Amino acid sequence: MARIDDYINAKKLAAQTLATKSFHDIADKTGFEKEGENTFKIPFLERVYRVEFPGFEFVADDKKEVPIQEQVLILHYLLGCDDEKPSGKQVAYREIPGAAFYFNAFVKRAVDPLKNMFGSNILGLKNAAGHLSGKEIETGDAGFEFHLFPKIGIQLIIWEGDEDFPPDANILFDRVIGDILSPEDVAWLSGMLVYRLMSFARR
Repeated sequence: MARIDDYINAKKLAAQTLATKSFHDIADKTGFEKEGENTFKIPFLERVYRVEFPGFEFVADDKKEVPIQEQVLILHYLLGCDDEKPSGKQVAYREIPGAAFYFNAFVKRAVDPLKNMFGSNILGLKNAAGHLSGKEIETGDAGFEFHLFPKIGIQLIIWEGDEDFPPDANILFDRVIGDILSPEDVAWLSGMLVYRLMSFARR
């Protein structure tokens, strides 16, 4: 598991590379809104961050601290975007290039919590999804698509358990995700989404 120093170093490296690029070019390729000549407006989960260029310091609209893991993930998205467009075609995590090494971590971090929390609580998932602008899709017993980043769609799918079969869950991604984020980042992104939904469901 990464230590806080690892995230701090990862942020520093990403920010240094991004600072060599054009502010307007980054905004155009990532799909984030520009505010003025040096600030990105970045909605993420249920919060909104302002990120200035070229220092890449994060300020949340609610004035609360921005977790370093989220900062790194957002910076990696900014860094990874080029001219890709969402494909509209979904792939499983295993189909992302290089994902096999992280598959077990992905299941523990995202799929298992999704299944355990919502496999017998589809109404809870529906209510929680509304807080994160989840769009209902026709798949499984319940399915929602989320766009945590402009170019990346994530689908969460639940099958309810019954007397013969336990609950099951799956997470699918727009195929373009492998061109933008690393498999490790995809696992972190998935876990952040699932745990935020779990938090809403418990309220």
